[in-house]
Amino acid sequence: MKPMFASKPDEDFFPVTPRKDWSTGVTRAVFLLVMFMAGVILGLSVSAGFSRYTSQTELFFPTARYTTDYLGMDNYIEPKQLKHSMTDDELFWRASMVPKKVDYPYKRVPKVAFMFLTRGALPFAPLWERFFQGHEDLFSVYVHCLPDYKLNVSRTSPFYGRQIPSQGVQWGSILLVDAEKRLLSNALLDFSNERFVLLSESCIPVFNFPTVYNYLINSKQSFVESYDDPSSRGRGRYSRHMAPEVMLYQWRKGSEWFEMNRELAVNIVADLKYYSIFRKHCKPSCYPDEHYIPTYLNMFHGDLNSNRSVTWVDWSRGGPHPALFGRGDISASFIQSIRNNGTICVCLCRPLALVVVIHVTFRVTPILLIALVSVGLSLLYFNLRRATELPFLTFPAQVEAEGASSPAVLLPVKTGVCFAAPCAMVVPVVFGLLPSSFGPMAPCLMAVCLSHALLLL
Repeated sequence: MKPMFASKPDEDFFPVTPRKDWSTGVTRAVFLLVMFMAGVILGLSVSAGFSRYTSQTELFFPTARYTTDYLGMDNYIEPKQLKHSMTDDELFWRASMVPKKVDYPYKRVPKVAFMFLTRGALPFAPLWERFFQGHEDLFSVYVHCLPDYKLNVSRTSPFYGRQIPSQGVQWGSILLVDAEKRLLSNALLDFSNERFVLLSESCIPVFNFPTVYNYLINSKQSFVESYDDPSSRGRGRYSRHMAPEVMLYQWRKGSEWFEMNRELAVNIVADLKYYSIFRKHCKPSCYPDEHYIPTYLNMFHGDLNSNRSVTWVDWSRGGPHPALFGRGDISASFIQSIRNNGTICVCLCRPLALVVVIHVTFRVTPILLIALVSVGLSLLYFNLRRATELPFLTFPAQVEAEGASSPAVLLPVKTGVCFAAPCAMVVPVVFGLLPSSFGPMAPCLMAVCLSHALLLL
């Protein structure tokens, strides 16, 4: 029997079907899938890296619009926006930077920073607005309110947009010092600010802006009260745990309200060593706002300080708070005693108090507030070069207070001239009744000694 083999022509006509290699096909498919997934992952990684690079580039090298608004020279030397996300440590670090180069790359006009430490509204804002009017290039305003409070002023007001990022403040605690340093730091970011005045919502100006500006800018010293009080309210608050960094003989006390130049402000903001000591040991009844700055300046910068405050407060009745005055206390003799700070000021005396703080137990009506503004304007906006022509200014003895049981009292005001050395001057404020919406007032009078001795007679 012959074996059955296909002939050559049969093989050519009926080709044999090749067998599929399944293992090779699966391997190739897996390889292609792996390559595809690797491509997807690589693409996503490159995309994420590019996005991250772009965001970092935007952070350090912003777009032209962002650079123009925020990193330009004008905004660097004078920040237009006070809102920022810096922590206190970051803010203090930034504010404590001092340029090595003495000369400024721009025409620097020194300004006065008016820093308002307030709980809420500014009832005397209209008077301050008139005070600032026409001098926009010579001042800057900073307001530290409670964190949840929004200052309600018009867009044309110098207070508009001048709230700084704030935190809660507690009376008698280190938080007050934190608020003061926060105000100083934000003001220091403007390189044109040369003098720094701490005020409250109860302060009003009683001299015109040029007088205040010229006196402060031309002063060689700062005005921070710093004295040695041997009583329990002074040395009695010292803690031996502060030694050896702060010794008892270095301990000083002073008013919270101050005025200082840029050099002292930078040093206060930059200090961490002594601030930390006060934060740790000056409690619970130590009142660091009355001791930290006076003690620090006494230890390191006494030659730059006049050792007197810009405020006058009556502490004669004792206690942790200043004396309160009722209607019966407001008299011509009372105002006269405040003018001279309890002494007789002659033309050769050195300047006394620049600000008077008077706490009252009554309120004031809108009518009285308008009268107060009228008095202020009459005194703030006279022509200093023609002071001898000032009239005798007398205002009505009484203004009917709206809804008040008794009329408000307007004290007469008299102006005069003294051609001699500077003298201290305090203008009497007007007292009466304010509506309940304003809350209790503690009007303080900002009075600056005239360089050529305009003296209230």
